[in-house]
Amino acid sequence: MIPTPHIGVREKGIIAETVLLPGDPLRAKFIADNFLADAVQFNTVRNMFGYTGTYQGKKISVMGSGMGMPSIGIYSYELIHFYGVKNLIRVGSCGSFLEDVKVRDIVIAMAASTNSNYASQYALPGTYAPTASWALLKKAVATAEQKGIAVKVGNVFSSDIFYDDNPTSWQKWAKMGVMAVEMEAAALYMNAARAGVQALCILTVSDSLVTHEALSAEERQNTFTQMMEIALELA
Repeated sequence: MIPTPHIGVREKGIIAETVLLPGDPLRAKFIADNFLADAVQFNTVRNMFGYTGTYQGKKISVMGSGMGMPSIGIYSYELIHFYGVKNLIRVGSCGSFLEDVKVRDIVIAMAASTNSNYASQYALPGTYAPTASWALLKKAVATAEQKGIAVKVGNVFSSDIFYDDNPTSWQKWAKMGVMAVEMEAAALYMNAARAGVQALCILTVSDSLVTHEALSAEERQNTFTQMMEIALELA
């Protein structure tokens, strides 16, 4: 059924098999304007901008995913099941849980712990551990090394809560070595696993719960270029 309720593309092939998914639609526009050649906008439904262009001769798309697991869950599901997307790469921001994970550091989410009930839909007889695609993870780390970009790889926390009634609950995740908090990766990893496609989450630290340092919304929207350069190489 295309167009879908949330993506206004009427035929397959317009959206590339590899899609970058920033949460902010304006960051999607920034990526298209600054990194893609011959970019054409394919979606404006709900102002969730999507673009397809080329990067170093490879066809690639970028589309906003919104905030939270319900939002990225909808967009990634439609991209996979209605438009044939095979590689989904979240590029976004996160808050550091650890002293040695600093503002502007790049974090690659090998796994995504979560407080979400998203996995309940699968009626699994246990607790599911959402993990990244090994193929994309391996390539992302190799790309970073080739470019001389330092990255931190490990577990992140995908939270349904932004304003937590218990402001110190994050410290328990930090004790388990969880590096940072964001709000989408777990759902993306579950959708991809269920459909047999590949997903990866690459993040830039925008603030620290340890030091309380933070970047502005404008800085988050218009910087973080190293993270994008790694992601674009995965097409």
